Amino acid sequence: MTDVQLDPTKRGYWTSDQDVRWCPGCGDYGILAAMQFLHTDLEVKRENSVFVSGIGCAARFPYYMSTYGMHTIHGRSPAIATGLAMSRPDLDIWVVGGDGDMLSIGGNHLIHALRRNINMTILLFNNQIYGLTKGQYSPTSEIGKITKSTPMGSVDRPFNPISVALGASATFVARTHDLDRKHMIEVFRRAHEHKGAALVEIYQNCNVFNDGAYDSILKRDNRAEMMIDLEHGKPIRFGADDQRGVVIRDGKAMVVDVADVDEKELVVHNESVDDPALAFALGNLSNDNFTPTPFGVFRAIDAPEYGEAVNGQLLTANEEAGPGDLGSLLRSGATWIVE
Repeated sequence: MTDVQLDPTKRGYWTSDQDVRWCPGCGDYGILAAMQFLHTDLEVKRENSVFVSGIGCAARFPYYMSTYGMHTIHGRSPAIATGLAMSRPDLDIWVVGGDGDMLSIGGNHLIHALRRNINMTILLFNNQIYGLTKGQYSPTSEIGKITKSTPMGSVDRPFNPISVALGASATFVARTHDLDRKHMIEVFRRAHEHKGAALVEIYQNCNVFNDGAYDSILKRDNRAEMMIDLEHGKPIRFGADDQRGVVIRDGKAMVVDVADVDEKELVVHNESVDDPALAFALGNLSNDNFTPTPFGVFRAIDAPEYGEAVNGQLLTANEEAGPGDLGSLLRSGATWIVE
């Protein structure tokens, strides 16, 4: 960490002295800028903030934030962040990884961090490709994707990160994209404020190995008709004139023309309902890059946080049950007695 500027409300305070080494035009630059600007508003100290990453292009993120950081091993960042969260509940813990890192070798660690509701914010950069290893297909690549490792086209059914997170009972699930700094900052802020495990999927362009993968959704001329803005408590409508909407029929979310339905049938988004069925239906509204796609917060509910529950089981100095201090226990010596 270096004092580029002494004022924590300036971006430079959160910018490290390391040269940013991503390909020119990479979507990661926009995500990094959004994170640095977000921290100018958060009332946090950089010595209490840590970014944990695995392996991949996104995993360079900790080098560029003037905070503490851990560049760990492939897919293991949620596991290492779990240990950190358990022993240092006072820290702001951010976990950063790509779709390959998080959903391939790291998939098991990811779902268990989410199901346990461990207090960390997970940013999943999804560019639907392996970038660092030069363009192999990833767990989110579409069927038929031709890459160096699938020269005849991928036959794998891709993961939907939103569905994976909801299936693991994640208490906060959201989606944003690298072309809208304001939206990213707001979604990151909401995720940071959430107590427990938060997952944010970020549509991120790899302009070298998968350029334009999201153009049909994210190009400025396409956004009105292809991006569905989820707003809590409001009917889901979109389009240049709000002429399209979303309804639920037979448990499935469907896009309709508002003129063809009773407006009372339109889904009113409720991110805080305990049953994840609505969020899951919205997450599966689009499973490709050519149909209208929801962005925003799918689910945000309160639930017991794992670290507090575990520390509540530790014996205090008076041999009474919790709340204990796992961090102190780990630093107390090389051995301890279990009775």
